[in-house]
Amino acid sequence: MSVSVAETAFRGLSDNASAQWWDRESESTLVLSTPTAEPELWDDFIEGALRSYRKHGVERAIDPSTLVDPAATSLFLAAVDDAGHVVGGVRTQGPYREPEESHALVEWAGQDSLPLVRKMIEDRLPFGVVEVKTAWSDDRHPHSRALASVLARMPLHATFILGAKFAMATAAAHVLDRWRSSGGVVATRIPATPYPDERYETKMMWWDQAEFTRTADPQQIIATRAETRVLLPLLEDIGGLAGAVQAGV
Repeated sequence: MSVSVAETAFRGLSDNASAQWWDRESESTLVLSTPTAEPELWDDFIEGALRSYRKHGVERAIDPSTLVDPAATSLFLAAVDDAGHVVGGVRTQGPYREPEESHALVEWAGQDSLPLVRKMIEDRLPFGVVEVKTAWSDDRHPHSRALASVLARMPLHATFILGAKFAMATAAAHVLDRWRSSGGVVATRIPATPYPDERYETKMMWWDQAEFTRTADPQQIIATRAETRVLLPLLEDIGGLAGAVQAGV
């Protein structure tokens, strides 16, 4: 188990709240919050994400409009090292009201499978759909592999906090392979799309809050449940309790 609940702290900021806890395996402090609650941390998250995506030549995969508008991000998770530097993170959009809110429709634009992408999202909307975006980590961080496991748990935390049953993500196959550990399932019915360019085969992955334990690695299940207990106070702070109950999570 990687969570030290004893070192957990909650603090309300305006109408929002943040949670933070120490993760032993990645040796970082994890902060789950909103852009308005942690504006400076959010700025550091954006700076790190842009730097990471540029380094790998995939800055086209980031939609700048979603980063400059704090309202476009429901939650974000930032990993902070002992020196106070953000060394990785991921953000969440949603819950969605219509398929067009997902960037997946842009990524599959012009592909024969675009109608299938739209229908797959649309069919799940009544149960709640959130999307995980802009995942990154600093490869200079000595525990970047462990940090990848931490980020893979964010889809489940987002569904729990935001009252959704499903989380989705789109990414290159090698990234999604790492995220299978938390119970994500690749949508094999949808062919890969060459996004952001022909070097990549981007696929879609789904997490089901009610079913993830069937496919997740045992250690990820333990860590997810421990962190879920840490995050419980956030449900009331940001109004997610009713949605979580309705979604049966």
